[in-house]
Amino acid sequence: MNKQIRTTIYNFSGILVLTGTILYLTQWIYAPYVFAFGSAGICLSYLTAPYQVLDFRRRRLHRFNIFAGTLMLASSAFMFKHRTEWILCLSIAALLQVYTAFVTPKEK
Repeated sequence: MNKQIRTTIYNFSGILVLTGTILYLTQWIYAPYVFAFGSAGICLSYLTAPYQVLDFRRRRLHRFNIFAGTLMLASSAFMFKHRTEWILCLSIAALLQVYTAFVTPKEK
């Protein structure tokens, strides 16, 4: 997948995740669908990112991002079941993503 398309999907999906989270707190019935669509887009963008050319450290951080995307999908499943564990899964995913954002070495 093209890097620009993947970045666009990732950005749009991030907006959907935030929107779905806020709307779920307002008890909107379609909020889990918005959140699930956004988390699937984020997970898709992580899974299609090339990792063969990365060094050991970046591969480890890439696996953290894939795990965070999987946690977001689990969070959406908990939303559909009206369970409160979605907050825990989403919090762990957010912490992993923030960690990888700060630790990933900058490209020159």
